[in-house]
Amino acid sequence: MNTRRIRHQFYLPDDLSRRLDMLAAAPGASKTAILTDALKDWLDRKAGNELDQRFGPRLDRQSRISARIERKLDAVTELVGVFVQHQLTLVAHQPTFDEPTALSGRQRYAALLDLVEQRIAKGGVIARLMPPSGEDAKR
Repeated sequence: MNTRRIRHQFYLPDDLSRRLDMLAAAPGASKTAILTDALKDWLDRKAGNELDQRFGPRLDRQSRISARIERKLDAVTELVGVFVQHQLTLVAHQPTFDEPTALSGRQRYAALLDLVEQRIAKGGVIARLMPPSGEDAKR
């Protein structure tokens, strides 16, 4: 494909003009090619900055959301770990379960799930452990 070229005339400071002449003196180099490459690179960098300006705030917001989720997950993981350690310590040397004990365990588990559902509906323990979202925005 043959592209059309448009002639441009502009002024360069003496020091830039000398540097351009030195670069163009190399075999196979031309001022047009050097300036074309330089202008293309400069414009590409400007476009990159535009992308940062357009998508940067969104990515920052997503990063803050991700950090909040990670903190909540860390708190839940720690909570479950402490609970499991407590339970294993509590039942370390007890005899095996019989049928009434197993039934009682299922009932307690169902009650625990109901309690968790109620707390989640009200904001839960995690909501009290974590800072409000407004404090994250300040960070």
